[in-house]
Amino acid sequence: MCGIVGIVGVQAVNQALYDALTVLQHRGQDAAGIVTCAQGRLFLRKDNGMVRDVFHTRHMLRLEGHYGIGHVRYPTAGSSSSAEAQPFYVNSPYGITLAHNGNLTNAQEISRDLFTADLRHINTDSDSEVLLNVFAHELQALAKLAPDHHDVFAAVKAVHRRVRGAYAVVAMITGYGIVGFRDPYGIRPLIYGERETADGRHEYIIASESVAVTALGYKVVADVQPGEAVYIDVEGHVHVQQCADAPQLTPCIFEHVYFARPDSIIDRISVYKARMRMGDKLAMQIMRQWRGHDIDVVIPIPDTSRTAALQLANTLNVHYREGFMKNRYIGRTFIMPGQSQRKKSVRQKLNPIDLEFQGKNVLLVDDSIVRGTTCREIIQMARDAGANKVYFASAAPAVKFPNVYGIDMPAKDELIAHGRSVDEVRQLIGADGLIYQELSDLVAAAREGNPEIERFDCSVFDGRYVTGDIDEAYLRRLEQSRSDAAQARRGGLERSQGTIVDLHNGSEETS
Repeated sequence: MCGIVGIVGVQAVNQALYDALTVLQHRGQDAAGIVTCAQGRLFLRKDNGMVRDVFHTRHMLRLEGHYGIGHVRYPTAGSSSSAEAQPFYVNSPYGITLAHNGNLTNAQEISRDLFTADLRHINTDSDSEVLLNVFAHELQALAKLAPDHHDVFAAVKAVHRRVRGAYAVVAMITGYGIVGFRDPYGIRPLIYGERETADGRHEYIIASESVAVTALGYKVVADVQPGEAVYIDVEGHVHVQQCADAPQLTPCIFEHVYFARPDSIIDRISVYKARMRMGDKLAMQIMRQWRGHDIDVVIPIPDTSRTAALQLANTLNVHYREGFMKNRYIGRTFIMPGQSQRKKSVRQKLNPIDLEFQGKNVLLVDDSIVRGTTCREIIQMARDAGANKVYFASAAPAVKFPNVYGIDMPAKDELIAHGRSVDEVRQLIGADGLIYQELSDLVAAAREGNPEIERFDCSVFDGRYVTGDIDEAYLRRLEQSRSDAAQARRGGLERSQGTIVDLHNGSEETS
């Protein structure tokens, strides 16, 4: 999962891009990057780490220009190499940089075609570089000295024909403008906005979530529709066109469960309201299945479960309490391939308030249960703090299948709910009771915000992949790259220096 942003302004955009990336930091903490353009020159800074750690004053001063794009990265297969930090760059045609959120399901096939037929070299294992080269090749095939919006849209149409999977993209064409586009299913979010400057001119932003638009003082114009492309040229003219043959909005429901910020609105659905409804529906399920329950207090697992947990407590008419304090200043554990490292990380990040647990029957609420390692440790922490009974509620259904659209969920055998009953999972995590949200209730909670959405991608819950191209062979390859054993073989975090690069003349400054 990643966050992307592109801005076409009337003054320098380096600070605005930085600010947007900090707002989108929740979508990726592995790496960050910004590229800007001034007088035909590209200026790039990217490296591993949080936004605040990657960009220093000396880097910001070099990021010149009134338009540019940015990216925060969360790896989808355990890699933490700075070589795969984005944006990516290719010099032909025009000089194109690209940032991508999602995952291409036919990246290997396309990579071979790019080499054998298009004569293009792919330098990393990133599918984002594959996507960049497809877009660049299709734009170059038009053989135009100065591309206009018709040419950009023609290239996006060709991308849709060749590429499968999930992708929300911002790309900058040096000297011409910025384009944002979304896959024909709209699996990953993308939105754009505008604001008027004091002198009456207009600036534009394209970003992963509405919160990045509104936090910078822009007014939301619209979600980028599935298959649609939005092109903003350097003069500030906006062009919008549908570029897919049969688009169908099928957004990832896990955005509402976990990834998106609660103050975002995605595809006209308030994430905050959707999570409130998740809490309501989960409470009603508890009242149906656990009649005469003895829950004394509802406690959320910080942070994303708070909204659902508070509404659940209100509906159950029981106390809501903050029982865990989160250490926000602990150094990140960038790769945690073993269970013991995950266990240590949980103990360092959360500390219980004993008084909220002592002698009470506690219902812990989390947004979801993936491996089960974290919730098992937290349940034990609650018992150590003096809880009488510890129940556990998941605001999402049981996660039983890997994600192939850009979320780094592990191999299916490492998913605690895969092939197990609810009671078997309960025993493994050590809870006195366990309840999952029903999938129909989760879908209803999200759909109420936008009844026009007929279907969501719920593949991690039901194994139905909306792009229709996922088979067992693909899942086996995915498992080989995402398992704990595979990550351990990669040997952990690669250490590398970052650079600030003037891509026009090749000069660079090493951090």
